[in-house]
Amino acid sequence: MPTAAEIIRQIEKFTPTDRVKIIDAVLRDTIKPDNEIEKIWVRESEVRWEAFVRGDIKPIPYAEVMEKYQAK
Repeated sequence: MPTAAEIIRQIEKFTPTDRVKIIDAVLRDTIKPDNEIEKIWVRESEVRWEAFVRGDIKPIPYAEVMEKYQAK
């Protein structure tokens, strides 16, 4: 079986897209999602989207958000 260092050297030869696919597969195999938390986040995203569609919340431009965090 190859060592972690050997595997990493091989992964470095892949395209960025393939690296992301490998990372995703490893994470999904390592960290199992909690179905209850997933359900809560799905509902939260639905509530936020509905509020946006109704006009209850206003979108913030990406550049404005990034400016806030880059200033720190």
